[in-house]
Amino acid sequence: MKKLSDEEIQDKLQELEGWTYAKNAIHTSFQFENFKEAFTMMTRIAFEAEAMQHHPNWGNVYNQLEISLSTHDADGVTEKDFKLARAIEKIIETTN
Repeated sequence: MKKLSDEEIQDKLQELEGWTYAKNAIHTSFQFENFKEAFTMMTRIAFEAEAMQHHPNWGNVYNQLEISLSTHDADGVTEKDFKLARAIEKIIETTN
């Protein structure tokens, strides 16, 4: 996959509410009612990420989930990261 330019990344971020670009990755965070809900969401995202063969860098503390996406092989952000970000957004939307 081709690494996207900063301008391409900023253009694509317009489609994703709550996502930012910093340190060679796109980032977002979510807050849930409790740990169980956060962990359930992580599990749903994990299945999608595995199917896409693209895995997030993420962290969870109680009801908070922080996600960073970057394509290591390209040393930056690619269309693959935006595809997973859109899938994550769809998973979040369908459970709210």
